[in-house]
Amino acid sequence: MHPVPNKLPSLRDTLLTAIAPCIWGSTYVVTTELLPPDRPLIAAVARVLPVGIIMIAMARHAPKGHWWWRLAVLGLLNVGIFQALLFVSAYRLPGGVAATVIATQPLAVVILSRTLFNVRHTKLAWLAAAFGVIGVGFLVLTPSARLDTFGVIAALAGAICMALGTVLTKHWNSHLPVASFTAWQLVFGGLFLLPLAMMLEEPVPSLTLDNMIGYLYLGIVGTAFTYALWFWGLRRLPASAVSMLGLLSPIVATALGYLVLRQSLSMIQMLGALLVLASVWAGQRRSAGVA
Repeated sequence: MHPVPNKLPSLRDTLLTAIAPCIWGSTYVVTTELLPPDRPLIAAVARVLPVGIIMIAMARHAPKGHWWWRLAVLGLLNVGIFQALLFVSAYRLPGGVAATVIATQPLAVVILSRTLFNVRHTKLAWLAAAFGVIGVGFLVLTPSARLDTFGVIAALAGAICMALGTVLTKHWNSHLPVASFTAWQLVFGGLFLLPLAMMLEEPVPSLTLDNMIGYLYLGIVGTAFTYALWFWGLRRLPASAVSMLGLLSPIVATALGYLVLRQSLSMIQMLGALLVLASVWAGQRRSAGVA
């Protein structure tokens, strides 16, 4: 493990990778406006498993040797367990609290990469991750937000889970095609979620045209395309820089809530958005990466 010289990541790679969390920011609007209510696990399975199977069939590229278990581990961390914990936190916490706790992911990436692989980060990277959490808090928290201990633990565990998946994805440095690398993780994660969805949720009685459009959007655009782009970015950018880009998701979600759902936007929220954007920019300055 060697420090990478201090430099800015490629602007092109950064902007392309940033498309993924921006699209993820539309998930809330699509879910509330197009999907059947109270079926988060079914929605999670529907968005990852079918597209994963289709991508595997199209790519026709199977992993070899140790990459079978590595992709299974990454699929659980990045998709399966993360989505399950997200489901728990979403049910037990207001959306703003859950989003704020999950926004600790960049800080977890910095800590885990330092602890597990001795990757050194600048003070700016630590500050960017910390202020990113504060900015998301300003952006999405409300004064009436209630705390639930189990919900907070689930959200924090989800953030750590995704952070560990991000760090391991970077460290293991797969040479598999990005499409196959993404597809196998989606399938492993989807197979983990499938029995949970069957046990914990009632089947969707019937699908409307809006439901089908919502599922197709989340599966093709919000999962297959975005996860592939996210993993593509992880091959070119430091793990800490990529994780900071994830903070763009609540900004887009808030903006769409204002534009589409006619939700109000306060000065505190606008301050939070500016703080998040500043943190994302600062997080792109690097002194180390995972080789």
